[in-house]
Amino acid sequence: MASATISKATAERFHELSESLSEIQERVRQASPASSKPTLVAVSKYKPASDILACYERGQRDFGENYVNELVEKAQQLPDDIRWHFIGALQSNKSKTLATIPNIYAIQTVTSIKAATALDKSLPPERTAPLNILLQVNTSGEGAKSGLPPTVSTDSSSESELVQLAQHILTSCPRLHLQGLMTIGSLSESLASAEKPNEDFETLKHTRDILHQVLHRDSDSGGRWGVDGKLVLSMGMSSDFEAALKAESDIVRVGTGIFGVRHKKGEV
Repeated sequence: MASATISKATAERFHELSESLSEIQERVRQASPASSKPTLVAVSKYKPASDILACYERGQRDFGENYVNELVEKAQQLPDDIRWHFIGALQSNKSKTLATIPNIYAIQTVTSIKAATALDKSLPPERTAPLNILLQVNTSGEGAKSGLPPTVSTDSSSESELVQLAQHILTSCPRLHLQGLMTIGSLSESLASAEKPNEDFETLKHTRDILHQVLHRDSDSGGRWGVDGKLVLSMGMSSDFEAALKAESDIVRVGTGIFGVRHKKGEV
């Protein structure tokens, strides 16, 4: 349960967060296909635990954090049925710390065999549920962004770092569950016309389809991946989550739209 040391949000702040969260939830509902039930991850980096608790009290359970130390601190204070998603750059030496958070639900930014192996080995024995893993893909090709190159065809899959990492998780990391793929995408794409398909989203969908084909033909994988036989997609943030949902995203990550503008790291 939440620590008694957490000061609750003021009535004004609670009302502000409630309205913002309700608005985003409604926009998610309206932008989603009728048969879809996407996951809204409230990105709470740099925000106080009181803000997260306010959203929790309004029914929100999935929260995303970018920094390991911040996530550890908040997880210790907040209710243990929160599903924490790590969405920041993942360093292998931080994998053990992340893996020991009891209610860590998913790591959305795995890009290396070393990090996947460290996560698998670091999960505590008492944890019974597998840790969900999403592989980060750099769909925009920007040097400043993390992520593996997209896989363009089944013919090149044997050389694909992404395919090799997926196969490693399935064959050598029994305590991890390969849930899907994640991308951040470029700002220019998120600001593009609503009539024009977002190229980053289309690239991730194409990569997902290629990976599907590879995993289906691999008899050793045994369907131990995805959700209901499909790799999920995590794409879309505050500026473009509606376009992402229309492009069939299963997870959207919204921070500013719920919590408001963030302070810079040094100002927190």
